[in-house]
Amino acid sequence: MKLNINGAAHDVDVPPEMPLLWVLRDELGLTGTKFGCGMALCGACTVHVDGKPVRACVTPVGQVDGAVTTIEGLGSPSALHAVQQAWIEHQVAQCGYCQSGQIMAAAALLVADPRPSDDSIDAAMSGNLCRCGTYPRIRAAVKTAAAKLNGG
Repeated sequence: MKLNINGAAHDVDVPPEMPLLWVLRDELGLTGTKFGCGMALCGACTVHVDGKPVRACVTPVGQVDGAVTTIEGLGSPSALHAVQQAWIEHQVAQCGYCQSGQIMAAAALLVADPRPSDDSIDAAMSGNLCRCGTYPRIRAAVKTAAAKLNGG
């Protein structure tokens, strides 16, 4: 099957029921998307399909209909996405394991709601768990990223 991952076409020969997460990690070597719980409960595996956040651990690759963006495709070393920049500024990551999923969820939120309130941020990010409890820094980073994306 053909997949569009981070703007590049990929042919993969896998069963259609294989989770997108394993195609990304094992077949394409894109290991930024993490396996957390395997049940779509923690958010570590969040990627975008046509700009919408999805849990790659439970999304069969055969059901993917659209362009997939992973953490590797969100920004680049020379031009980080505003959310990635804000994550660094606010020193959000501690252990870092959940961060790719957190960043992908935040980026999708800011497309859907460019000026989110605290309640909107909390609601959008509630499905992404952080064992280290950096939620106040996550909220601050989302606000900073929103301001940057809105020209501030």
